[in-house]
Amino acid sequence: MISSSKIKSVDFYRKIPRDLTEASLSGAGLSIIAALAMMFLFGMELNNYLAVSTTTSVIVDNSSDGDFLRIDFNMSFPALSCEFASVDVSDVLGTNRLNITKTIRKFSIDPHLRPTGAEFHSGPVLHSIKHGDEVDEETVEGAVPLNGVSFDKLSHLHHIQGYPSIRIFRKGSDLREDHGHHEHESYYGDRDAETLVKAMEDLVASVPQESQMLALEDKSNVLKLPAPLTGGCRIEGYVRVKKVPGNLIISARSGAHSFDASKMNMSHVISHLSFGKTISPWLLSNAKRLIPHLGRSHDRLNGRSFINHRDLDANVTIEHYLQIVKTEVVTMKSSREHTLIEEYEYTAHSSLAQSIYIPVVKFHFELSPMQVLITENPKSFSHFLTNVCAIIGGVFTVAGILDSILHNTIRVMKKVELGKNH
Repeated sequence: MISSSKIKSVDFYRKIPRDLTEASLSGAGLSIIAALAMMFLFGMELNNYLAVSTTTSVIVDNSSDGDFLRIDFNMSFPALSCEFASVDVSDVLGTNRLNITKTIRKFSIDPHLRPTGAEFHSGPVLHSIKHGDEVDEETVEGAVPLNGVSFDKLSHLHHIQGYPSIRIFRKGSDLREDHGHHEHESYYGDRDAETLVKAMEDLVASVPQESQMLALEDKSNVLKLPAPLTGGCRIEGYVRVKKVPGNLIISARSGAHSFDASKMNMSHVISHLSFGKTISPWLLSNAKRLIPHLGRSHDRLNGRSFINHRDLDANVTIEHYLQIVKTEVVTMKSSREHTLIEEYEYTAHSSLAQSIYIPVVKFHFELSPMQVLITENPKSFSHFLTNVCAIIGGVFTVAGILDSILHNTIRVMKKVELGKNH
């Protein structure tokens, strides 16, 4: 059986009897300084352990979200009627999708971007138009004489942007009610002679013979829909495009109208424009814990206005050139890599240019074949404990050595001074 004396022989920390130790002011001062140094270095080490460090690398895009990219947008056009506003998509592979409506919503607005009604719904799809020969016009009772001045004035009251446009006045005038509502309707049917004649006959038949001064506002047929309340339109929604260079185009389009390019104004305000999946604010803020600058270019054009004040004359197309780069943030969760967020950031350059064609708003987008990969570097708890022990032991040892040197120096100085006195 092992005796206690043999066990005591392996004691690394032998004790000195208290009556053989001596306290000193210099030792007390060094002890206080050492304790403060330990606390300071421990705080620095703890802060370093809790801080998140990342590494950034550029790799070939290995997206896990498929071959298509989602584009979300919300734009307001103060001078483009919802009646003609069209969202088109094209790309270098030959894709050409016109007048997308399934994922798009339109709302009529006034020139100050204020909403003036419910969601705008387009009329029925038209067939090919067969315009007949021109006929002599006759001046009839109730007709409005037109000349160069009155034509521009009336077309601006009525927000005429495409030709021909047919307005139906049931009360013989176009008086406005409150909130800017019009007292007329628009015709959305085909423009061939047979359909026009039938529509007019149905219109006349709906008016009582005994009173042609009043209109039955609730007996319109399927070919007549309420006219846009004002000439502006807010367009919101999303489209899915292939991950190749392409274009998102907002333009005036109608199979039954011709447009006066000199009257088109494609000024717009971008409330939102982003690429990729919608990112929740919570997720984005959590990602910014790792990378504070993340998300600054996710919606770079938000809140930007592009207004044509006619300084460049008419036929002005507004183009935006977008370079898109994917950023992926990877964190460590249970010792395994976990994708925290995938987002697309972009740079934007915009320009106004005159064109001989109908003015449009065009977003040229091009995706980079490379992506930015940001990886969180995990911290080892055992490494943290080792550093803490090193701090405590190191400071304690250094303070002990300094105390010994200081104590011996003071003793020598006292002996020298006593020798001088004798």
